[in-house]
Amino acid sequence: MKVPAGVTTPGLTATQQIDSRPLTRHQKSLIGLVVVGNISEFFDMFLIGFVVSLLTVPWHLTGLEAGVILACSGLGTVLGAIVWGRLADKIGRRKAFLWCVFLFTFFTFLSLFTPDRGWWMLAILRIAVGVGVGGLNISSIPYVQEFVPAKRRGLLAGLASVFIPLGLLIGAQAQLWLGDLIGWRGLIAVGVLPVFLLVWLRRVPESPRFLQLQGRDDEARAAYAWAMDIPTSEVGQLPAVALQAKAPYRLLFRKYPKQLVIITLGSFCFILGSFTVQSWGQTLLKDGFGFTAATVGALFTWVAIGDVVGRLASAWLADRIGRRWVMLSFGVLGAVGCIIAANAQSGAVFFTGVLITMIFGDGAFGILNAFGAEQFPNEVRATGLGLGYGLGATAKIFGPALMGALVGGSMIKQNVTLQAVPPAFYLFAGLLAAGGLIYLLAKETKAIALD
Repeated sequence: MKVPAGVTTPGLTATQQIDSRPLTRHQKSLIGLVVVGNISEFFDMFLIGFVVSLLTVPWHLTGLEAGVILACSGLGTVLGAIVWGRLADKIGRRKAFLWCVFLFTFFTFLSLFTPDRGWWMLAILRIAVGVGVGGLNISSIPYVQEFVPAKRRGLLAGLASVFIPLGLLIGAQAQLWLGDLIGWRGLIAVGVLPVFLLVWLRRVPESPRFLQLQGRDDEARAAYAWAMDIPTSEVGQLPAVALQAKAPYRLLFRKYPKQLVIITLGSFCFILGSFTVQSWGQTLLKDGFGFTAATVGALFTWVAIGDVVGRLASAWLADRIGRRWVMLSFGVLGAVGCIIAANAQSGAVFFTGVLITMIFGDGAFGILNAFGAEQFPNEVRATGLGLGYGLGATAKIFGPALMGALVGGSMIKQNVTLQAVPPAFYLFAGLLAAGGLIYLLAKETKAIALD
């Protein structure tokens, strides 16, 4: 039963108090911070694609040079997920979040000083930007999970990933309305604006569960009080925590190898199945089915909107039917979209298949990382998620190369023919269905306390 805000609940532990109360303005502030942070970082990440398109002619970029710049961004996100997942368990979720924001905005700022034709400098800086971007989502999900009620944790933690596609949508609008006016350096300058998130972050404490693991019980109690907006004296007994020796990777491989394998393989399948469709769908519509660039842009605006709807649905359903069944059903429905695209004889049918794939296959990311984080205990939660998802995210590097080989040419120079669409999209269908089946092997965490 919900306890109204402001009513004391004697005899309950701190986590039971959180579970029994409605969300406070402080909890909503933390969720808002994480949502805006993830939109901002992926706006910054997607922005480089638009910047490269503006630099191709004036910098006389070859396909190899442009491909290296974009590939370096993907490499950085893989490294960031692994590194910051570990650091979020070592230095705290709040500090990891802070440093990720600082890194991606600082190195974006340095990109403003890239000399003309300095593509190699831009590529190196994009690795550093990607390290910050890749770590922010990994550190922010446990941050939210450890502050919110168990019965709503799927949706509330999933919101960190739900609105990420808006970053692409905002980036596209920035290029459309500001690209010619402010140029590529101006677009990069817009990517520095998220630095103001650091001011917002000053108002939010560290995760109470992390503080307890550090033996800082008084600060943990204060963090619970902040979350529930009550005096510290009214906070119930702190939940018991099992202190572990500081060897998280050894603990991870010894006690949680199954969870790590599930997250690595599951995320790899979903990323390779949906990310590649997203990145190559536009090329196939334009060069394969003959759509104009403007039409493709308009169609993919609907893809971005559908992606947000799908992610929101997966996060919402996870608290109702369970995480495993959401992952399975979204993987299978995403596979259906790929099969429709594989058998399409017209651009309209092909786009319908792509749209279904993105609503469900990519929509699963509304709960994918939140579910992954719940597979691990407090002391290795971010480490396990970061390593598993980071290894799975190597699909972002392999995917474009694989698709390039399938459609003809390479990831740098394409020679698109529609003959390659059926085998490629049947492969993606198999990957999405396999991803759903893999997550069916995970432990169901619906409404289960993190402790």
